[in-house]
Amino acid sequence: MSVRDDQRVAIARRRLVDLLAEDEVILPGGLVERMTRCGKPNCRCNGEPPQLHGPYVQWGYSQGRERITRRLTAEQAERYRPAIERGHQFTELLVELDELEIRRVERAEGWGT
Repeated sequence: MSVRDDQRVAIARRRLVDLLAEDEVILPGGLVERMTRCGKPNCRCNGEPPQLHGPYVQWGYSQGRERITRRLTAEQAERYRPAIERGHQFTELLVELDELEIRRVERAEGWGT
């Protein structure tokens, strides 16, 4: 294992610790905007061309094997957006740390290419 690998792992760990130390909310999932049809036969959303309802902002995340979706108001979306972005950062940092640690073990053991 090289010094460079150790440094990269240390940096990735530090970035993860720094994110957690911010004492800010970290939420999983993502936000999407949806346009929908209501299902009423004479509504404009069933016209030609259709004029869909929305946009509606939805927050979706997984909890165990279940997918949870919540419709948010514009105010809620703006309030929770930073926490959801921190959740993306958290996930990206974990993936980066996983890759670095796996590469470090593979090199130490002589596995891989």
